[in-house]
Amino acid sequence: MPANKDRILNEFIKLVSFDSESYHERKIADYLIDELGRIGIEAQEDRAYEILSNEAVIEKNSYNAGNIFARTPATGSGKPLLFSAHMDTVKPGNGKRAIVQEDGRITSDGTTVLGADDIGGIVAILEMLRVYKEDSIPHPELEIIFPIAEEPYGQGSRVFDYTQIKARAAFVLDLSGSLGRAAIAAPTIISFTIQIRGKSAHAGFCPEDGIHAIAIASEAISRLKNGWVSEDTTLNIGTIQGGTQRNSVPDYVEITGEIRSLEHDKALDQEKHVKEIFDNVAKKYGGEAAFESTIQIKSYRTSKDSEAVKRFEAACLKIFSKEGELIETYGGSDHNHFAQHEIEGIVVASAMQDVHTTSEYTTIDDLYKVAELAIELGRSTV
Repeated sequence: MPANKDRILNEFIKLVSFDSESYHERKIADYLIDELGRIGIEAQEDRAYEILSNEAVIEKNSYNAGNIFARTPATGSGKPLLFSAHMDTVKPGNGKRAIVQEDGRITSDGTTVLGADDIGGIVAILEMLRVYKEDSIPHPELEIIFPIAEEPYGQGSRVFDYTQIKARAAFVLDLSGSLGRAAIAAPTIISFTIQIRGKSAHAGFCPEDGIHAIAIASEAISRLKNGWVSEDTTLNIGTIQGGTQRNSVPDYVEITGEIRSLEHDKALDQEKHVKEIFDNVAKKYGGEAAFESTIQIKSYRTSKDSEAVKRFEAACLKIFSKEGELIETYGGSDHNHFAQHEIEGIVVASAMQDVHTTSEYTTIDDLYKVAELAIELGRSTV
């Protein structure tokens, strides 16, 4: 029996209706625990939100949830496999409503995101598990992680207890774009904040007594190459705020930005370069530049000879009648954290388009095809 298209659509519509912005995943977590139980799989919820609260990443609220983890025993041959899709959505994600258009497209009402990122992945994994049970399809041991807070740099998967995981191959259903595509590499992302301190003075009577923080910031930024700094590394100055009034020499500016690179060492080198530029320019003017940075996620690259890639390529030939497309992405996912724990996986396109916008959409056919792909990815091959 193939995937059930009506069941997939109905579940997608239902899950879309849950408010599940990052750190507010309680409703969808409760649904997943109950639904996995109906399939006959016991789910566990960790205390990720407590860890994040203790780290002062979040403040506790009644909508907090933990990562959901489940395991189903092998009924066939093969090494354990890990499947994952995250529970949270970006803003605006409250009051979502799925509208099925006549042509099969599914959109929001235009005031919120749709949430196909990543409800499409969740629905596919649940359908895979149901079909395996209903049709007694042989499969290896399967481990399932539904993380919280993927959107803010995978905070949920960052604090997950990986001693529970046996699988060394993973499929993360969380990539936008054409079906049959998967990311085998993703970047290190470093976010940074630079605080420039100068000296205030009256701009009309004694500007020479001031140290112009905006001038420092402007010169430092002009010495940097924004955008592609190399073939695999980007730099972006994202915000700049400073000054208090038009007739005062500004004594403070705050700048934020980020670095992305498919090579972790190159990201670190670029970080060092940015810091040195701001330090040197600040000293030139007699000011100070304080630099703070956070490595949000670390880069990974999955071998084309890995089990995950081989399974994906075989599944694409069967489901899409074409070879799978392997790409590099400059977006992060939960797999950036999985990879740091010796899990070699890929991030699979999972029926989402125009994500992180109110124009986000999916289609009935794509949701069905992703479920069919998941069923093929997880079954025993011999």
